[in-house]
Amino acid sequence: MRLLILGTGGMANQHAKHFAAIEGVTLAGGVDVDPARVEAFCAAHNMERSFGSLDAALAWGEFDAVANVTPDSVHHPTTMAALKGGKHVFCEKPLATDHAKAMEMTETAERLGLVNMVNLTYRNVSQLQKAREIVASGAVGKVKHFEASYLQSWLVSKAWGDWRTESQWLWRLSKKHGSNGVLGDIGVHILDFAAYGAGSDFSKVFCRLETFDKAENNRIGEYDLDANDSFAMTAQLENGALGVIHATRWATGHFNELRLRVYGELGSVEVQHRHDWSKLFTCLGADAETGTWTEVEVDTVPTNYMRFVEAVRAGKNLEPSFRHATNIQKVLDLAVVTDRDRSEHKV
Repeated sequence: MRLLILGTGGMANQHAKHFAAIEGVTLAGGVDVDPARVEAFCAAHNMERSFGSLDAALAWGEFDAVANVTPDSVHHPTTMAALKGGKHVFCEKPLATDHAKAMEMTETAERLGLVNMVNLTYRNVSQLQKAREIVASGAVGKVKHFEASYLQSWLVSKAWGDWRTESQWLWRLSKKHGSNGVLGDIGVHILDFAAYGAGSDFSKVFCRLETFDKAENNRIGEYDLDANDSFAMTAQLENGALGVIHATRWATGHFNELRLRVYGELGSVEVQHRHDWSKLFTCLGADAETGTWTEVEVDTVPTNYMRFVEAVRAGKNLEPSFRHATNIQKVLDLAVVTDRDRSEHKV
């Protein structure tokens, strides 16, 4: 498979590294509007060609698939162009900035019979995959309740840099720079984490969003600090389970931590994933009577990058697909509506 990497910012290096490590994959070229950046990126990853636009790359055309690592607001136009050019697409999350654009991308890819997948990176967590397997096996019984959280602390800690002075963080706090805040940035991950682990899509949601004061007049330079910092959501799944989901950038002491607890009528599972380790715990069978939790060792699983290559080779789509990401985007869009209307909405 010959792959074009579209957008050569920080995350693109992860794409290049992971795809290059897969046997039979050639990094055919890179695309970026910044000439110096794309030249440096292509040189660092031994890529054959560099381009200043996707149109130029498509005119060349000697590649099979595109890894779209552009900013969120650019996902829709660039993916549509790649699809119409007959290329399979592996897109960063979120798929689009709203449900309508995401659905157009999904329907176009499906109509053209092209492989379409989204890099929901926490699908790579083997503990989550095992938890889903346990839930699907019926070992926990009918799922009744769930809890999910995504905690970050970069508004508190400088461990990853100082958001007050660095554009890579400031844009995430500003609506006019394309951010939908913590809801759009990491909400997409924890919604997928919860629905995937609990084995069911969403049916109803109600969400509260909050933006806290962070600077004088909530502005730093060209950045208006008006995107949401925290959200708290109640949700019901199609399997009837009721649950709560929350995320924030103010969680002191938690650099990057996702947690999911799924409670069934026969047992429970809990996944903890941090930047430095992941763990899975179960309370099943007779352990439910004593409240005993057991840590479960799990094997590694194929990454999203591996699954995308497999899908292209087989000519058959795999998850997480555009359609799944579109369903998640609908929940994100509704979350904003419910915050405005102060009322629950059906998905």
